[in-house]
Amino acid sequence: MPELVRSLAVAVGVGLLIGFERERRKGAGPDRAAAGLRTFTLVALLGAMAAATGTVWLMAAALLGVAALATASYQRSRDADPGLTTEVALLVTFLIGILTSYSLAIAAGIGVLVAMLLGFREPLHQFAMGRLSEREWRDAVLLAAAALIVLPLLPNRPVDPWGMLNLQVVWRLTVLVMAINAAGYLALRALGPRWGLPLSGLLGGFVSSAAVIAAMGQRAKDDANVMAAAVAGAALSSVATGIQLMVVLALTNPALLASMVVPLLAFVAIAAGFGAVVGLRSLRQQAESAAIQGRAFDPRAAAMVALLFAAMLLAVGVLNRVFGANGALAGAIVGGFLDAHATSGSIATLAQEAAIPATVGYLGVVLAVSANTVTKIVLAGMTGGMAYCSRLAPSLVAMLAALGRCLPTPVAVNQ
Repeated sequence: MPELVRSLAVAVGVGLLIGFERERRKGAGPDRAAAGLRTFTLVALLGAMAAATGTVWLMAAALLGVAALATASYQRSRDADPGLTTEVALLVTFLIGILTSYSLAIAAGIGVLVAMLLGFREPLHQFAMGRLSEREWRDAVLLAAAALIVLPLLPNRPVDPWGMLNLQVVWRLTVLVMAINAAGYLALRALGPRWGLPLSGLLGGFVSSAAVIAAMGQRAKDDANVMAAAVAGAALSSVATGIQLMVVLALTNPALLASMVVPLLAFVAIAAGFGAVVGLRSLRQQAESAAIQGRAFDPRAAAMVALLFAAMLLAVGVLNRVFGANGALAGAIVGGFLDAHATSGSIATLAQEAAIPATVGYLGVVLAVSANTVTKIVLAGMTGGMAYCSRLAPSLVAMLAALGRCLPTPVAVNQ
């Protein structure tokens, strides 16, 4: 019984929420719309009650009845150009009522989403018709196709003799670069290049600093006026790298983190300081783009990053075959080319379990970050050219130098 009561309560709540929004738009007098607050609430309640019986034919009959009412409402509309929004919303509300018997959280979430779509009609229409260009729309569709169609179709297994080239992993990075570039473009539109690129770089770094560096390089190559802001965003992405590295070490080997916390904090401070200095310099620049140039992302640049990543995967496979997977330091270098965080976590775990000496664990983390830094510098040069790479590379090298400063000192871990 309590489950039934909760289902009915959620159905009534969703019906009231959607119905209230429709009531505000139905108008008044003889030309008002047929469905409003009470109709939507009753339809949601009908769906929940029909689902509670567990009888399929009853749910189907109720759905046909609601569809007939929606059709009649559409036919009696006196609007010269009647839309179908209210009628479709009525059917969706009935289905949400049925869904409450299966998942209250999903039903409530869909109900809120429907109410938001209905309530934000004007902003959405203005965005689609006024602010979104044809090229931006095509880019959005291309990104959606890459993420939702191509990615699931690719095999999620190695396809090369060394067991390293996973096409789904390669394409996932491609989609990530495209998405971060698109996020940076949106930040450019909303905040301008002086604030948008540094902010999107900092936040994007928590997803993938290497992808941010590639995306910022393409943005700087497209518009030289945003070079400083793009470099600032790329540098700030390494702040996220340092924070994530500390979190990984804290979870896998707290003692090793304690021995590395000072160089790691220096790593983060250099990234933040360099990004802030370059970002402030971009704020003081007098010249600013009159309009946002370029596009949300360049598919050719994303494909180039994918090819580079695939080549590095194959190179890692060859190195792994030559040096062997059992060498901790060789493994740190090999894995660091692809992901510094996961590799550092693996090395730290080995040190925590005393499988390797503590000093080797420290050195392994530094080597993983070093290899990852090489990846970032190569990506910067290939996407943004020498102008972008020469501005960013010194900060990456300085961060790495800070991290390796204490290498000669033995690290007392796992006493």
